[in-house]
Amino acid sequence: MNNKLSRVFLALALLVMASLACSALSGLGSSALLEDDFEGSDTNWGVGTDADSSVEYSNGGLRFQVFRENYIVWSTPDEEVYENIHIEVTAATNGSDSTTAFGIICNQQNPISDSYYYMVITPAGEYAIAKAALAQTDLFLTNNDQWATSDVITQNASSYRVGADCGNGRLTLYVDGQQVDSVSDASYTNGGVGLQIWSGEGASTWDITFDDFVVTKLAE
Repeated sequence: MNNKLSRVFLALALLVMASLACSALSGLGSSALLEDDFEGSDTNWGVGTDADSSVEYSNGGLRFQVFRENYIVWSTPDEEVYENIHIEVTAATNGSDSTTAFGIICNQQNPISDSYYYMVITPAGEYAIAKAALAQTDLFLTNNDQWATSDVITQNASSYRVGADCGNGRLTLYVDGQQVDSVSDASYTNGGVGLQIWSGEGASTWDITFDDFVVTKLAE
């Protein structure tokens, strides 16, 4: 995935937000600050479908689809402010094109905005740890502001366990339990969490289902 783009539109602006109560999320363990297995009647994440993208609960997961090139869509579960956290989620690729970038949002500035960090990978083995800011082109904090590749990311796997540390002035990306990269940045010290996918070029299948989302506290 070689493209970068200015952040001119985020589909969440058109999504219909459901309940924001954290207490309604599915509980998988007492040590988690927030977790969701996307089962049952709890529908806390922003969902909706239009001509460009779709975020919907589907078959026990949260399914993201994008229908146009070079387009970002994200969703969040609440308006809580989190600080110094570790996030993990499973991402099923659903046969997505290798240019599909997907992953985790953290330290999203409130009210919910397009200023945040994100850590994404692609089925082609590429990745980025990046900073998004209002009305600015996203800045990749890794690999001199370019997409990077890593042997840690298995190419064209059916699913990945993506992890992220966001806190203590450091951002670290993990895939399937192994560290991919880590950078220092303290522009955003706390904020919201979420999930994101970003379509590539020249394909028609950008389709990711997220499951087993969990947020825990980092050691100080």
